[in-house]
Amino acid sequence: MYKKFIIQLFLCNLLLATSWFCVKGTQITRIASMPAFKLSLAKESESSAGEARADRFFGMLKKAASGQRIVDYAVLEKDYRYELSKEDYEALLKIVQAEAGNQDEEGKMLVAGVVLNRVKSEQFPDTVVQVVMQQEEGKYQFSPVANGTYNKVKVTQDTIDAVERVLCGEDITGGALYFAARKYADPEKMKWFDSALVRLFEHGGHEFFTNG
Repeated sequence: MYKKFIIQLFLCNLLLATSWFCVKGTQITRIASMPAFKLSLAKESESSAGEARADRFFGMLKKAASGQRIVDYAVLEKDYRYELSKEDYEALLKIVQAEAGNQDEEGKMLVAGVVLNRVKSEQFPDTVVQVVMQQEEGKYQFSPVANGTYNKVKVTQDTIDAVERVLCGEDITGGALYFAARKYADPEKMKWFDSALVRLFEHGGHEFFTNG
């Protein structure tokens, strides 16, 4: 009786050990067959979001300790229409957060779209950073840069999602190159907007304009 029990116990342990080796073998096979590009862009925690975004090159290429470049499969599936350096990407997120952090997704997309419209326009600088930091007669084009808010914002996931949609080609700006919050803007500046530009529409407290 004891002998039978010992044999059964031995067989159970053997079965468990075999199962463990099978699972480990499957994991090793999967890792070995994984290409250089792998899923690495899970949602970042708030504490590491800024650092993770800083490693993204428009999408977000990252470098593993082995020297391999790795990228999120979800990113590979996206059809990006813009190629931004990590500095430009970060600047776009920050200016959208600073200008439209309290607005809905469309409000954020509109701000991002205007910045990118300027990058594409011959009237403005060629990179996001240069557009955001542009000055005219010694004054910054974007008020959050002028008052320092731009450097203090914490970019939210909602803002990231909105910017990603724009980078993938969703343009709802109607060609807008300017926007302003009339309630807070310099009256003299708004006079110029009204006389020299064509008003397109209003959303979230911002009025959007293009060249006349």
